[in-house]
Amino acid sequence: MTFWSMLQELLGGLSVSVEIFFFTLLIALPLGFPVALGRMSSNWAVSGFFRLFISIVRGTPLMLQIIFVYFAPYIFFKMPLSHYPRLLATVLAFGLNYAAYFAEIYRGGILSIDVGQREAARALGMSRRQTFLRIILPQTIKRVIPAVGNEVITLVKDTSLAFTIAVTEMFTIARQLSSAHTSMMPLIAAGVFYYIFNYFVAFAMEKLEKRLSYYG
Repeated sequence: MTFWSMLQELLGGLSVSVEIFFFTLLIALPLGFPVALGRMSSNWAVSGFFRLFISIVRGTPLMLQIIFVYFAPYIFFKMPLSHYPRLLATVLAFGLNYAAYFAEIYRGGILSIDVGQREAARALGMSRRQTFLRIILPQTIKRVIPAVGNEVITLVKDTSLAFTIAVTEMFTIARQLSSAHTSMMPLIAAGVFYYIFNYFVAFAMEKLEKRLSYYG
């Protein structure tokens, strides 16, 4: 195995890792808001459902959740596993998992807004929907960016858990190459790729945080 052939194989796995990363964010970032609002609902049934969902997701390993999401269609509906792409199951599991974490971050951001601002909006004749969209939401987004950034960085590393259901992302390929050639080089190279990926994600999040900062 030459160095360049190893890099080519790792880059092929990296493309899968990037797919998992972006599609997870595409699901989890927007989904976190309705989950957060459901968790804060005054209806005890709605609030209880989302509280239970968040509790289960945060209280069980992501690896177990990936396995469950992959096998659930077969267990409950007898759907052949050959009809259910492993990458799709991985993205769904990641999306639900991170939506729960983002929901708690969003909830903390919403609750951090001073109640006086809601009262002022009500005094100006704004509806609850207008108050949320025009007053609460913009401030919440600014306040939660640092915490969301930390979760996004964690997601980069968590993509390696896709190996649980044999999705051949970068870490899986690195392990296979390392085992086949009795060399640590593929694992070291994969670590460098993860670091570079995370560096650019952290850089982008820092730029976004500064752009939205009150004091920028």
